[in-house]
Amino acid sequence: MGTTNIPNSKSANPKLLEGEWRELLGPDRWKKLFDPVDISSLVIYRMMFGLIMIVEVIRYFNNGWIHRYWVRPEHHLTYFPFDFLAPLPEYWMYFLFYAMGVLSIFIILGLFYRFSIITFFFCFSYIFLLEQTRYLNHFYLIVLLSFVMMFLPLHKSASLDSVLFKNNRSETAPAWTLWLMRFMVGVPYFFGGIAKINWDWLRGQPLTIWLADAMDVPVIGQYFDEHWMILFMSYSGLLLDLLVVPLLLFKRTRIPGYLFILLFHLLNTQMFHIGIFPWFMIAATTIYFTPSWPRTITNWIFSGAKPWKFIAPTKAQFGSLGAYTKPQKWTLGLLAFWVALHCLLPFRHHLYPGDVNWTEEGHRFSWHMKLRTKSGRGDFRVHDKNSGVTYRVDPRDYLRSWQRRKMRCRPYQIWQFAQILKEDFGSRGMDVAVYADIEASLNGRDFQPLVNPNVDLSAEPRPIFRRSHWIVPLYQPFRY
Repeated sequence: MGTTNIPNSKSANPKLLEGEWRELLGPDRWKKLFDPVDISSLVIYRMMFGLIMIVEVIRYFNNGWIHRYWVRPEHHLTYFPFDFLAPLPEYWMYFLFYAMGVLSIFIILGLFYRFSIITFFFCFSYIFLLEQTRYLNHFYLIVLLSFVMMFLPLHKSASLDSVLFKNNRSETAPAWTLWLMRFMVGVPYFFGGIAKINWDWLRGQPLTIWLADAMDVPVIGQYFDEHWMILFMSYSGLLLDLLVVPLLLFKRTRIPGYLFILLFHLLNTQMFHIGIFPWFMIAATTIYFTPSWPRTITNWIFSGAKPWKFIAPTKAQFGSLGAYTKPQKWTLGLLAFWVALHCLLPFRHHLYPGDVNWTEEGHRFSWHMKLRTKSGRGDFRVHDKNSGVTYRVDPRDYLRSWQRRKMRCRPYQIWQFAQILKEDFGSRGMDVAVYADIEASLNGRDFQPLVNPNVDLSAEPRPIFRRSHWIVPLYQPFRY
């Protein structure tokens, strides 16, 4: 996996970058982001992305999730400012998932790639935005990655597009495309580790609760009720998340780092039901290997045929030491904005008082993964301001069981459900106030009120970019 030189080049000629961090050192480091690297690792990433998306689409059909999540519910708890979105009629929802499956195949093949990835991004984002109670960090990651992939030339090699449109063919890509993808894959790891630096995690919760249900895991499962094992799992998970990206960036530690993360994800498949996420990250993390690794392995396996030929870049593809061109300035500016945005978002919960795992303010889009287990209970009171009559409302009359479980634990969803009740009773000609008698438990603590039962939630502004005074602070002590 050494450096691939331009054929017949002298030592004075530039080299193809190897994707190592040291290459970006020096006064012209930003210029080097526009020098070429082997595109083959990005191409393999494209194929694995499409393959795993096909698996996810198949899972939705096999498990009946399309009907369960998008057809049966009468109400959906949507995201701001996308409240206008609603599920399509049943036939069209199924068609949408068929379309995403076909688009995933096109992404694998690199066929009409730009159209395929752009359409896939909008389809998947639409599904994601329909229901807050279905929020998962890896769904959010897929939205981000498919958005970024729209701007990357992942179809210029080992693709049908490169056969159909030979003028677009290239065996290299600008180095910034590789580093941008590495950044996106590294964000969940690093900020997932940062999020684990909280008192509950450091004291073994919620792993104590979860590991008690995973004692059938081979070899180590028998120790999951031991406090030393719980702490070992907690701290090793924290350290691995924080250190895996640095380990992958250095050649000497790259293979051990990948083996650690491989073991980590395989263990997660046995302990938790988290769908495609472990497999997706196992595949995506290969982006940290030397960019030419897929080409090297493929050509070694088929040593006689050399099926994946490397076409050397021209000198024009290498950056000069002169002034930046206008497109380069725009690229650097947009990259800086994107990186800054995703480095700041995970810390926005510090703008709000209280434990983010309790208040949920700033919890989403921040890579707070598997940090809390919450359960909620209770119902709502709807008070008719004109007649003075108070109605007791059970959420079961409006929401499915999987919606209720999440709604009762998340204040912003409790607020939105209050708006649903206000609108429903308003359609009957009633002017009402809506109160929530909801209690919740965080990481094994005793139940306590989650929201103030004396506040009319239907009259409160939406909890966006503001502190919600009606959330009751966490006061129940940690239970050892």
